[in-house]
Amino acid sequence: MTAPDGTASDDKPGVVDRLRARMPWFDHAMRAQQRYNDSKGDFYAAGITYFTIFALFPLLMVGFSIAGFVLVSQPQLLGQLEGKVRSMISGDLGNQIVQLMDSAIDSRGTVGIIGLAAAIWAGLGWMSNLREALSQMWGLFRDEPLGFVKTKLSDLVALLSTFVALVLTVVLSALGHSTVMEDLLNWLGFPDSPVLSVLLRVVSIAVSVAVSWLLFSWMIARLPRESASFRSSVRAGLIAAVAFEIFKLVASLYLKSVLTGPAGATFGPVLGLMVFAYITARLILFATAWAATTSENMAEAPVPVPQPAVVRGRVVTRTGLGPWQAGAAAAAGALGALSVSRWRKR
Repeated sequence: MTAPDGTASDDKPGVVDRLRARMPWFDHAMRAQQRYNDSKGDFYAAGITYFTIFALFPLLMVGFSIAGFVLVSQPQLLGQLEGKVRSMISGDLGNQIVQLMDSAIDSRGTVGIIGLAAAIWAGLGWMSNLREALSQMWGLFRDEPLGFVKTKLSDLVALLSTFVALVLTVVLSALGHSTVMEDLLNWLGFPDSPVLSVLLRVVSIAVSVAVSWLLFSWMIARLPRESASFRSSVRAGLIAAVAFEIFKLVASLYLKSVLTGPAGATFGPVLGLMVFAYITARLILFATAWAATTSENMAEAPVPVPQPAVVRGRVVTRTGLGPWQAGAAAAAGALGALSVSRWRKR
């Protein structure tokens, strides 16, 4: 390359710059990564992970409360469960566990109310962090933020909508699972075959990707503080869904290898859950950054014409010295001159 003055220049584009100029998809990925870094994506992903883990404990309390109501309504099931506990853990320890179960069932109402209140509180924190992170990835900033009560009500509606969407996602994924489909075909009388098993596995993965695609697209477009472009969100949601399916496969292999030892059985599920929540949050945020850095969304927004300037003159009146101030200044000057003349004579 040559400089403008005709001399040789060593300012050649690097490998990354040449790849970005040659491959548009790579340039888009680099723009998305830059947006992700500038918007502190890792920081928000860590916050989402914290609130996700924190919300599990009150949800477990609600689950225990529901289980308590179910066991009270079915005494035979409760008796079978206590019998299994005593058969597996003999002696006083088994009796203590049974007594602990009975006390937990007796206080099922209180546990459920406390767990539900704590779950709503933790869920609002999770939703607020998630919506703020998605808004940052889109570069959307509300000029006039809502008040505290309106913001919490908006987060509550978004939380309930996300909960319904997650439940539908889990149900559809479970219906599309290969095991459920095999049981359905066996019930209909279809014989088992290797080809049919492979086909069911492929259909199961396709259904899982499709359901995740709908969920991620909805989250990317509708959960930010200001609704964003749904067209860009659909393409970004597909990328997130495919990456999420690959990640689930790798995570299942990781858990199978970790849970074999005693240390892995103790700490593996907790660490696995934290890693799962963190990677999922990063996938969603990066997909949102991808949607925000598409060509149609990177176009410059029109700048409004400024209002005409208003020039207002200001007259400042400065008053002179007062009589007593002028007299004091004259006396000080005379005293200073007298002192200087005497000092010269000496």
